[in-house]
Amino acid sequence: MSFTDDLLEEAQPLFVAQLEHPFVRGIGDGSLDPALFANWVRQDYCYLIEYARVFGYCAARADTLSSMAWHAEALNLTLALEMDLHRKYAARFGISAAELERESVWPTTRAYADFLLRAASESTYAEAVAALLPCTWEYVDLARRLASGEPPGDQRYRDWIEQYSDSAFVAAAEWLGAELDRLAESCDTAARERLRSLFLESCRHELAFWEMCWRGEG
Repeated sequence: MSFTDDLLEEAQPLFVAQLEHPFVRGIGDGSLDPALFANWVRQDYCYLIEYARVFGYCAARADTLSSMAWHAEALNLTLALEMDLHRKYAARFGISAAELERESVWPTTRAYADFLLRAASESTYAEAVAALLPCTWEYVDLARRLASGEPPGDQRYRDWIEQYSDSAFVAAAEWLGAELDRLAESCDTAARERLRSLFLESCRHELAFWEMCWRGEG
């Protein structure tokens, strides 16, 4: 088994908890109150701003030119494409671009973003990748599992599932996983333990993000 295979096995309870969360189940069967989903739209937009910064740090700290180029491209796609798609998607929930720009960052969003930024700016490149990986992996995993069931009646939720199970997101998840495996090969036991800890902490932040969107925060 690869290093990331071991991580995935250890993180399975957190992956399952996300899949079984009422917010995610509501996306899958179309029963989620759109007002609650608007929480996700608003807060994920705030998150993406900081997420883009993480790619910038990773590009600067990458140990190969190909890795630097990948993170630079991910940064550009996040700012130029994904956030524009997010603005258009938000409009379908009655949220304007101006509202997104004025949105207050909720504590759970801030905690997750700050965790990723610290990992990217203050830790090793390998540790930054370990912290970054769950965001991509878990969305792809959730979307693929939801896509295997009956599609939700609400087209907006069907589009969410299709977007995150798209081949581009799958490819990004696979690249990051392979990158972490490559980096872990040169790590000693203590360094690998640090990678494992950061990966699992990021998984817990992902679960907390769904809970925040379900219950709301101020």
